[in-house]
Amino acid sequence: MGSTSARNGDDGIGRRDLIKRSAALGLITVPTAGFLSACATGGGGTSEKETKAPGGEKTAKNPLGVAKGAPLEAFIFKGGLGDQYAKDAEADYKAAYGADVKHTGTQQVGPKLTPRFAGGNPPDVIDNSGADHLDMNKLSTQGQLQDLSALLDAPSLDDPAKKVRDTIHPSTIEKGRHGDTFDVLYYAFTIYGTWYSRKLLDDKGWTYPRTLSEMVTLCGEIKKAGIAPWTYAGKYPYYVHFNLFAQIAKIGGMEKWIAIDNLEPNAWTSNDAVKEVIEHYEELAAKKYFLAGSQGLTHIQSQTAWNKGKAVFIPNGSWVENEAAPTTPKDFGMAVGPLFDGTGDTMPHGTLRGEPSEPYIVAAKGGNPAGGMELLRIMLSRKHAQNFATKVKSLTCVMDATAGMTLSPGLASASKVFKEAGDNLISLQLQEWYPALTDEKIGGLTGQLLTGELKAAEWIKKTQAECDKVAKDSSVTKFKRSA
Repeated sequence: MGSTSARNGDDGIGRRDLIKRSAALGLITVPTAGFLSACATGGGGTSEKETKAPGGEKTAKNPLGVAKGAPLEAFIFKGGLGDQYAKDAEADYKAAYGADVKHTGTQQVGPKLTPRFAGGNPPDVIDNSGADHLDMNKLSTQGQLQDLSALLDAPSLDDPAKKVRDTIHPSTIEKGRHGDTFDVLYYAFTIYGTWYSRKLLDDKGWTYPRTLSEMVTLCGEIKKAGIAPWTYAGKYPYYVHFNLFAQIAKIGGMEKWIAIDNLEPNAWTSNDAVKEVIEHYEELAAKKYFLAGSQGLTHIQSQTAWNKGKAVFIPNGSWVENEAAPTTPKDFGMAVGPLFDGTGDTMPHGTLRGEPSEPYIVAAKGGNPAGGMELLRIMLSRKHAQNFATKVKSLTCVMDATAGMTLSPGLASASKVFKEAGDNLISLQLQEWYPALTDEKIGGLTGQLLTGELKAAEWIKKTQAECDKVAKDSSVTKFKRSA
């Protein structure tokens, strides 16, 4: 999403996550410290003079006023989702506006673009994903990101009577805000959860657990059968957070999780759900229910071990089907299950972590911001949302875009649990707002928890301390959510 992760990267490139990021979606990443600290942008807003770029006449077919023939530059993260889907949208843009489109596919968005933002010549539209992503919080604070409100209020390509904002999942708008400004479009919609092989469970007569205690019991049966119950990307232990954080939110409720997102004092230590969930992981580790050596595996290596049947479950996002395709057996039956029930849960069974991911931004000081927004409008059409689903086996933020399509096993499973969850969806911000905190600091603690080096009580205490440090650090921009 999001969201920041090692996801979408090659074996040697860590994609944090999530991101994003944030829908199926993608969110998560570990930014290199100080990526933007050298940007001589001066902070603050962006003046009309600074953002003035060639514009065209606004018409019904050109609602954003794209200048005919004005070149467009797109910088797309090329990881597990590839970049062909973006090239396909760029081709339609080129045909509509008679413009040259310069496309760059890369896994080093931050290293390549930091100097360009500092020099005042950034590309127009950027898929800011991967481990080496740009710090969007700083970019937004510095006035470098285009306000995308005009995109939201533009007519959709499929139905001019509908605005773009009415065709995308509402959480996309909420997640893409910095304060009151919507300046990040999370194009995908990721379903996070516990992934497994339906064929393996069926062959062994095992049933996907409903509760945390049932999971522990099943893990015992799995281990007796000579298979590891779980594996994970030990080199990027924040992958486990995709499930762990959401499990806390399901049991304790979103109000208490929002306190965690907002870095409130004692948000971790005063939440009983935190204790229940972290003790669950402590028990899995103590009973050696993780594949031996998982702590040294990359996301690709852990997925490969899982595909080979060395482990039954893996925490991941819905990009995994496309990313793991080279090693997935044809009859694997990739599937994802909802979060497990705990004790006295605030949210019902079937609750799911599903949220926007794969963050797209338009540079306010680029040469063609109107064109950047128009490319996104094209991508938000049903045609290109379905193209994305077909090519990368993932959902987009466009609602109901896959209706009537024949879906791959993993995507079909993700769509099913998403539909069954209804309004019981969990969307988290901590990994998006403070990736260095979650992926490096808390991630390191989680790695120790899963190898049995750290007990649950110490994990909770130290995690609270790390959050308190960030809360008191005036150099870190803070964000707040109320829902």
